[in-house]
Order: sequence, then C-alpha cells, then structure tokens
Amino acid sequence: MSSTLLELTRAAHEETERFERLIVKDLQNEPASNKDRLSQSHRVRHMIDQITSTTYKLVDIYEDKDQARKDEIAALGGQTATGTNVFSAFYDRLKEIREYHRRHPSARVIDTTDEYEQLLQEEPQIEFSGEEAYGRYLDMHELYNEYINSKFGKQIDYSSYLEVFSQPHTIPRKLKLTRQYRGYLSKMLEYLVYFFERTEPLQDLDRLFSKVSAEFEEQWANGKVDGWKDEAQENGHIPNEHTSIDLDYYSTVEELVELGPEKLKEALAALGLKTGGTVQQRAERLFLTKHTPLEKLDKKHFAKGAQKPKQNGVVAASHQNDDSQEIALMEAKIEKLCELLSETIMRTKENVEKKQALTYEEMEAEREDEEVPDIESDDEDQQIYNPLKLPMGWDGKPIPYWLYKLHGLGQEFKCEICGNYSYWGRRAYERHFKEFRHQYGMRRLGIPNTKNFNEITSIEEAQQLPRG
Repeated sequence: MSSTLLELTRAAHEETERFERLIVKDLQNEPASNKDRLSQSHRVRHMIDQITSTTYKLVDIYEDKDQARKDEIAALGGQTATGTNVFSAFYDRLKEIREYHRRHPSARVIDTTDEYEQLLQEEPQIEFSGEEAYGRYLDMHELYNEYINSKFGKQIDYSSYLEVFSQPHTIPRKLKLTRQYRGYLSKMLEYLVYFFERTEPLQDLDRLFSKVSAEFEEQWANGKVDGWKDEAQENGHIPNEHTSIDLDYYSTVEELVELGPEKLKEALAALGLKTGGTVQQRAERLFLTKHTPLEKLDKKHFAKGAQKPKQNGVVAASHQNDDSQEIALMEAKIEKLCELLSETIMRTKENVEKKQALTYEEMEAEREDEEVPDIESDDEDQQIYNPLKLPMGWDGKPIPYWLYKLHGLGQEFKCEICGNYSYWGRRAYERHFKEFRHQYGMRRLGIPNTKNFNEITSIEEAQQLPRG
C-alpha cells in the first residue's frame, strides 16, 4: 500500500511540513543559556537537512525519468494496455486493499506527532575542548605555539597573538611562500571552519566562501589583494626576480655572470637544474636554456628528483604564482571567518587577560562554578538584585557602585568606524582602537590604523585626515 509513488509523495510532503512546523515551534522558544542556543541551532540544522534530503527525493519523483509516476496515474484512471476501463481498475484496486489487510490484520494508523515532538527535547552532542567553553572562546594554543616557533612568526604572548593572527596580510610576502606557512595557514583555516560549524550551524558557509572566492578573484586579477599587491600581473605570472631570469635580455654568458652566484642559483633551482659549481658554470648551464627547450636538455644538467618543466621558466613561474594565489585565497577566507567571529575573538582575549589576573585557587573555583548545571545557574541569576542596572562582573554579579563610578562606565562612546558599536567607559573606549573590530573597520576603509587616527571615530573625519 505505502509503496506506491503517490503515497510516497504524500508522505514526503507531510514529513516536510511537520519539520517546518517543528522548526517554527523550536525557534519561538528563547534559549536560556549559550549551551541551549547551540542545542537549538543544531536541532534546527538537523531538521533543515532532513527537509533538504526529502525535497531532493520529491524532485526525482516529479521529474519522473522512468515514467513510473505517469503510469501509476494512468492506472488509477483505468487506462490499461487494452484500453480504458474504470470499473476494472476500481475492483483491482479494491482487491489489492483487501489482500493487504488480510495479510496485515493488526495494521493500524500510527500518530507520529509525539515522536516528532520528542525531537524538540533532544540535546545534540557537540564536542568542545575545555578552553572553548561551549563555543564561548577560541582555543588557539596549538596554532600559537606553531606561530612563535616559525620563521614568519614573532615571540609574543598568547594575548597579543589573538590580536595578530587574524591579520595574515601583515606578514612579509617572502616569508609566506614556504611549506611551513602554508601548513600553518591550512591548519588555522581548518580549525576556524570547524569551530564556526559547531557554533553557527545555521550559517551557509559554502555560500559565504563562494562570495569570498568571487571577490578575491576580481581583486587578484586587479592586483589589489592586501599583502600581494605587487604579486598579480596582467600576464598571470609573478615577477622574474622571484623565480627565473628572462634570458631574452642577455646575449652572452658573461652578462649572466654579472648577476652573481645567488641570483643564478635561484634561477637554476626554479627550472629544476643543478645549482652547484662556479659562477661561470652556473651561467653556462642557465644560458643553455635560452635556445634549447628544457625537455631536450641532457639529464646530467638536472638536479636529482627534479621534474622537467614543459617550458623554460614559464611553468616554474606559473606554478609559484598558483601557490601564491592559493595561499592568498586561504588568507581571504580566514579574514572573513575572523570577521564573523570578531565577538568571540574579543571575548577570548578578555578571558585570557582575566585569567592572567587570577590565582590558581580562583581559577579552580571558577572552573567549579562553570560545571554547575545550567538550571541552577539560571535560578541564581533570577534572584540577583540589581536596581541600578550595573554591569555584571566576572563572578556573574553586579560590580560595586564605586567601581562603576571610578571607571565612568555610565558614559557611552560610539564609534562609527566600528559600525556604531557602543563602548562604556573611557578605558574600554581607548582600548578599542587596538582591537580587531576597529582595525577591521579601518582596513575596510583603506586607511592605516596608526597612532595619528587615535580618538577618530567618524568615517568622514578619518577619510579627510592626512595619512602621511
């Protein structure tokens, strides 16, 4: 009975509508805590995936590539190979129904409403490390250790690293074209994507990355990618001084000798040729490639394990240009994720600074408080008496009134560059000029975030101020 295509179609539509109603019902409930918000988002994400999967099945049925649906509808109308006979089709159908119930005498209609309602009570299992605190903070310690022990990194503390890791364009380009940097960047992108998928499951990351890639391709073609502005050229290759030497400008070996041993060594390495010998020998070996294709050169000129490029210098340069573009695209994706996670990044930095001011006993006490069930903590929050609406302190209670007055936390400062974000108190206002949100806003305006622009919160004033 339930195996007919029309019945499968009806059941699929019913299932889709049930999930849609459940999503609406779930989203009408305001989560009481961050953990509840994550559970709700993942439940909704799961139901959306179920709707998508069912919809694909419906599309296949309606496309009817095997004509099965068309034949079934025709059969219901009594259309057979011998002609149209409505009564015969009706009695055949009646016989099929009776036979079904004879074989399944205990069959009954089951109301699955309760079963679907139970989905709203599910708590999806989401894995977070102890440092991440159910998605409130990032755990960048592994990447931090890799950064400070690399050639492209600096010896800075973890708190400072949280400010600079989102700005890969500040690293010199010559330090980026290494296997170490590519590996570091790949790990960072993988972690940020994994973290974003766990904390924002309702976001369409594929669509976001598609938009980032499209914008990046346009900027790369125009040579406007931060940190790579002199890398992209109209011919699609990087400058010769970074890979190989343009031999069209040299007519004798002696002219090549004047370039020096290191320059010749880099050019030979880019072509996969041996780099040893005197300056004269290196120049002679490189000059061979001026009139002889690399694939026709004697094997003795190539380094062990090197693969022959198809064209002199072009493939080597093109390969390195592709590497540069791939690295730059990863940087663009990381910057987009950091923009979306800007609140989490700042919250992580504040948490690190807070922990630095705590003793071991205070940290242990705080960890025990975090392990208290959410229900109990919610009850305690409801009993807090705060008629002056003072800001909450690190312990989840209102800060003392004298501290509130001392730091001027009742004074609001707005920054247009930060998207009209409000900062309460002079200290928070002055500190925000060095934080990610303001730095990102300045970068979007194309203005360097130097000391000259401190205390500037208006976009118009920032654009009019000289940048020298």
